[in-house]
Amino acid sequence: MKKYHVLLLSIFLFVIGCKNEQTQKAHTLFVGTYTENGSEGIYSYHFNPKTGELGHKKLAAEIGNPSFVKVSPDKKYLYAVEETDRYENSSGGVAAFRIDGDSLVKINSNATVGAHPCHIGLSEDGRFLAASSYTGGSLTLFDLGDGGELQANPQFIDHKVLDTVKTSHVHSAQFTEDGLFVADLGLDAVKRYQWVGNEFVPAEQPSLDMASKAGPRHFTFGQGGQYLYVINELNSTITTLQRKEDGTYQEVESLSTLAKDFTGESFCADIHLSSDGQFLYGSNRGENMIVIFKVGQTTGKLSLVGRESVKGDWPRNFALDPSGDFLLVANQRSNNITVFKRDITAGTLSFLHEYELPSPVCLEFLEL
Repeated sequence: MKKYHVLLLSIFLFVIGCKNEQTQKAHTLFVGTYTENGSEGIYSYHFNPKTGELGHKKLAAEIGNPSFVKVSPDKKYLYAVEETDRYENSSGGVAAFRIDGDSLVKINSNATVGAHPCHIGLSEDGRFLAASSYTGGSLTLFDLGDGGELQANPQFIDHKVLDTVKTSHVHSAQFTEDGLFVADLGLDAVKRYQWVGNEFVPAEQPSLDMASKAGPRHFTFGQGGQYLYVINELNSTITTLQRKEDGTYQEVESLSTLAKDFTGESFCADIHLSSDGQFLYGSNRGENMIVIFKVGQTTGKLSLVGRESVKGDWPRNFALDPSGDFLLVANQRSNNITVFKRDITAGTLSFLHEYELPSPVCLEFLEL
């Protein structure tokens, strides 16, 4: 009888061990790059969720200047910009790929996105893709097919006609239950659109205006859309806005991302909120820091926790891994990806690893 119990215990421990091994299975990390410096396109790595280490580096797809990549909500497809102006009518491109493990199989592409597309936003239902054109000052909205393909005849929204003084630089877009939010760095505003009939049109609150020459670049929502956090590239600030009962947003505060004694030139890049909504992170290119804020849960206001060197130069995009235990930074000019352990209670970061890669600029996890 004892031997029988020992056998059952051994089987139980084996099964539990297998389950733990499965839950700790490596995630795939896709990395977008600029390809003028030795890179060939989009790379993939295996990410170890226990140690934060990257391994099995692979060229997942050969493509020019895939400076922003985005995995679809159903995790079947990946979309990438081609940040150029070499196509017809000085346009850049957007490409659709089917994800095959740590490789990418091209489905199709479209070049009607304006010059130097720099960001891709996807709707949660997998229906729409929004491609932001920086130099073109425009937004292109694609319908997506059942097989992940970019459909023909996208909707084109021109921001250049919105202002006769400032020059539009559309930088990012995000779909929400309220419609579509678009950060325009050149117009110092986040523009809002809503779906009416069969197209996106200006919303009832069409513009969330930032300070002059703030340069809104990226943004994220907190507490189910109750707060909107906008990182401004040109004046190195984060602006907090609160959603009112009527659905409009009003500014709460705007804080500097730079150390008080920093005197050099610096430009903000990316912004991310921890999954529990407790901490907000932003990247400073020039100061070369990740700035860390604690989020007030009742007010949405930010209080500085600290800043951590990125161990590189020109931190563009950064990402929290699926567990939230690690933060990874793409350092464009120093040609490296750095990995930090995150203290989930304090929000602070501790440097762990460094990996060489030419001109990394975008990090996107595929969580299996």
